[in-house]
This record gives sequence, C-alpha cells and structure tokens, in this order.
Amino acid sequence: MSELQLPEKAKLVLEVIKGRRSIRAFEDRGIPDEYLRIILEAGIWAPSGGNLQPWEFILIKKKELINKVKLISPGLFGDPAAIVVLCINREVTKKAGRMSEHVPLMDISMAAQNMMLMAYALGIGSCAVLSFNKVALQELLSMPEHVEPALLVSLGYPKTVPKPPKRKPLNEVVHVDGY
Repeated sequence: MSELQLPEKAKLVLEVIKGRRSIRAFEDRGIPDEYLRIILEAGIWAPSGGNLQPWEFILIKKKELINKVKLISPGLFGDPAAIVVLCINREVTKKAGRMSEHVPLMDISMAAQNMMLMAYALGIGSCAVLSFNKVALQELLSMPEHVEPALLVSLGYPKTVPKPPKRKPLNEVVHVDGY
C-alpha cells in the first residue's frame, strides 16, 4: 500500500508545528514592528467559543518595562525583545454564562499558540509563561480590574534552539471509537 501524499500546505503546517520550541535565550536585537503586528494578528484569528473573542493583548517592547515584568515573573527567562500579555476581558466573558471560567482560557490558549506558530514561521522564538504575579502585573501595566492577565508570551530571536522533546507515540494516546 502506498503512503498518502500530503498536500504541500499540510506539509508546511506540520513542519511549523513540529519545529516550534520554547525559547528561553534570545539574541540582543529587536523585532520589526510589522512582524509583531502579524504575530498579534495571528492571535485574533484563533477560534473563540461563541465568537466572544474575550482577549485583549498588551504588547511590551520597552526594555525598562520588560525588565520590570521579569521581576514579577519567575517563569520568564532570558532577555526577550518583546512580551505579549494575553488578557481575558471579564466584561466580555459575562456573556458566556456558566462557561465564563473555562472557555476564555481555552480561547487565550489557542490565540497564544497561533502567535507562537506565526513567530516561529517568521524566525522568532517564543515561550509561553504562566508563572507571574497577576496582581503586580495589572498594577504595573495600569490595567482595569475587569481585564485579567492570563498568559505571557516572550518573543525574540533565538540564541539557541533546543532539540525536540520526545513525544509519546500515537498508539499510546489515541483511542478510536471509545477508550
């Protein structure tokens, strides 16, 4: 039996998915504004439950401010050229009713993945960071109370790219038509 030939677009998408790594050491150079705009645009094209789009993004480019964010973010390593703070607008999520806790977090996660994949496609490294002080970050960035920081994504040109981590084989994690 011959192996299925994937369309070129599918091959490219799989290459990007498999190639992206969490980068924690960055070169000392900035990212073009147009690249940052495209990365942020990739975020807004993520799926969103009920199309609520509960996200708001804060782009941090100033070195002094990045250094202050690092002081309250023990999970943020290296010296990124930029940080995206992915936030949940709780005024928007009220429309989700009972699902207002879970759906926005899933939406933010998918937006972050879109951003990180686009960054990789542009030659930019990224790392999702969940270890940070939310209250201190809200104060530092003068955020209103109804806007909650949920995730940070650091961005910069990688100094080094780690080898891919081992993945479990499909037959260990996929169950067809039931467990």
